[in-house]
Amino acid sequence: MDSALIPEGVKRCSFGKFAIGIIIFGGVLLWGVYAMLLIWLKGLNQTNMNDYYGFALWIWADLGVIALGGGAFFTGLLRYVIGKDELKNIINYAVLIGFICYSSALLILAIDVGQPLRSWFIFWHANVHSMLTEVAFCLSCYFAVLTIEYIPLILENRQINKVPFFHNLAHNMHEVMAIFAATGAFLSFFHQGSLGGVAGVLYGRPFAFREGIFIWPWTFFLFTWSAAAYGPCFTLFITRLTEKISGKKLVKQNVIDLLAKISGWTMGTYLIAKIIDTWYWASVSAPARGFNLIDFYSNNPFYGIWILIAEIVVCGIIPALILLTPKGRNNSTLLFTAVSLACIGVLLNRWVMVLQVMAMPVMTFDNWVMYIPSWQEVATTILPVAYGIILVMISFRYLPIFPQERELNS
Repeated sequence: MDSALIPEGVKRCSFGKFAIGIIIFGGVLLWGVYAMLLIWLKGLNQTNMNDYYGFALWIWADLGVIALGGGAFFTGLLRYVIGKDELKNIINYAVLIGFICYSSALLILAIDVGQPLRSWFIFWHANVHSMLTEVAFCLSCYFAVLTIEYIPLILENRQINKVPFFHNLAHNMHEVMAIFAATGAFLSFFHQGSLGGVAGVLYGRPFAFREGIFIWPWTFFLFTWSAAAYGPCFTLFITRLTEKISGKKLVKQNVIDLLAKISGWTMGTYLIAKIIDTWYWASVSAPARGFNLIDFYSNNPFYGIWILIAEIVVCGIIPALILLTPKGRNNSTLLFTAVSLACIGVLLNRWVMVLQVMAMPVMTFDNWVMYIPSWQEVATTILPVAYGIILVMISFRYLPIFPQERELNS
């Protein structure tokens, strides 16, 4: 029965191995669900959030997965709006990864709210002056777009597609997918930017505060820019990881090369803007308010000056240079190293814009405040990872994710 569900012409591991993987990650998933229920039933006292850390590990994870999921909207924009037809061979996986990332972000927000039964207040009693209201609206709408983009893949399952209604529905949805891709790019631009804008307008937190254009701080544009640059790197990273685990070639090199090259140029331009922003912030904005650059960093291992060097140089300039050179893109080891470093780089950026903002003292009597998440926070942060792995396993096994797989492995 299982073999009848697998896409025709491709090979998958035995059902026994597949079931073992599902059980292992399912156990991790259940651990996270248990922690989630504790938080929902007993409240946010299950966390180590306090008067300093109103944002905690969850919000870093939330901003991180949203940035990594940016590969969906940017790849969709390139494929359906700009017309890079080669990317049709990787767009399915980009949509799946985006679907996982955005559903994970919404799950994290539901946990962070503490009272999920009141989540509808965001929509019914919206604070129209809050950037987070825009984020909530755009996140929800874009997740709906990703769901619409993911549905045709489910309908193309070998058995489901035999039903004429589902076959025709999948075909017709593909025909209008450009509309949803353009809508998704529009929604993503605003919610990615607003997430950065929230940090940029924190006047009482000089580490995050930025100058800007009209009402928008620089971070509004930098967050959107970084998601477009680093999101495709996460798509390439997961694609290469899937190839290594499955032992199969899934996407032709010209497709990988094109997406990596575009990501490299986008990353390069972003880094120029990021370096200018950092220089202006450190030499103009901060001194005008009585701070020096070194004041923003501590000797402790979590908030040291090393994190700035790691984000911009090690996980920024180095992978960008690799992706911009043909030799770097064509070398499998260098490419995998570059996209791995890039993913770490954007996660570091979100780390400092969420947690270091809270840790730095802003009063003369304050000290650097350390934050260690509770096991419940750790479990619920790992929960979306386990969920994502399970959904990738199921989708890879039963859905025609990679159009070129049969040709490459025949």
